Amino acid sequence: MRFAAFETSTEWCSAALWMDGEIASVEERVGYAHSERLLPMLDHLVAAAGISIAQLEALAFGAGPGSFTGLRIACGVAQGLAFARGLPVIGISGLEAMAEESGATRVVACLDARMHEVYYSALEKTGSAWQEVIPAQCLAPALAPMPSGDGWTGCGNGFVAYEKLFRNRFSYLKPEIHPSALAVARLAAPRLAAGEGIDAALAAPVYLRDKVAFTIQERNSR
Repeated sequence: MRFAAFETSTEWCSAALWMDGEIASVEERVGYAHSERLLPMLDHLVAAAGISIAQLEALAFGAGPGSFTGLRIACGVAQGLAFARGLPVIGISGLEAMAEESGATRVVACLDARMHEVYYSALEKTGSAWQEVIPAQCLAPALAPMPSGDGWTGCGNGFVAYEKLFRNRFSYLKPEIHPSALAVARLAAPRLAAGEGIDAALAAPVYLRDKVAFTIQERNSR
C-alpha cells in the first residue's frame, strides 16, 4: 500500500509517505505557515520516491486535538487529495501519535491547549496497539487525573507550560515529543490495511472543545 500522512496540529508541520512498509518523512517547525509548507513537503517525498501523487492509495491525517486552524489544514488537504481520486481517508489521534513517537509503553500525552487548559490522555501499549487508560480530554491542568501504576512517561509541551505542577508526578518526562506524520503513518498503516479508511466526506478533526479564544471581556477579567 502507498499512502501519505499529514500532521499540522502544533507549530510543527510534517508529511510522511508509506510505501509497502517503508516510510519517508519530512518535518519543519513552521509556526503558522502550515498551509504554505505542507504540499511542498508531499511533493518532495513523492518525487524522491519516484512516484506521483496520483499513485497514492489512501490518505491519513493527524485528527487532533490541537490548533483549530492546523487541524483543518491537515484534514482539508487529505480530503482534497482523496476526493479527486476516490481514496479512503483515516484520521489518527494526535495524542496517540505522541505515545507512538515516545518509544515508551505507558504514556501520558499532554499538550498546551492555551486558555489555561491542556489536551490530556493516558495511553498504554498492549502488543502493537494503544489503549486509552484515561480518555482524551481538554481540562485545567490542576484537574488532570493520574493513571494508576508506575512507569508512566509524560510527553508533550504541556509539561513545559505547567512544569511546576507536573514536575514530580511522572517517572520520565519527554516534553519535546509532539505529534508527527511519521507516527501517524505507523498507526494508520494497519488500520488502512484492515479496511478502516472512510469516505473523504466523512473525515473530520477532533477538537475536544468548541471555544478557541477568550472574549475581550474574559481576557480583561484575568
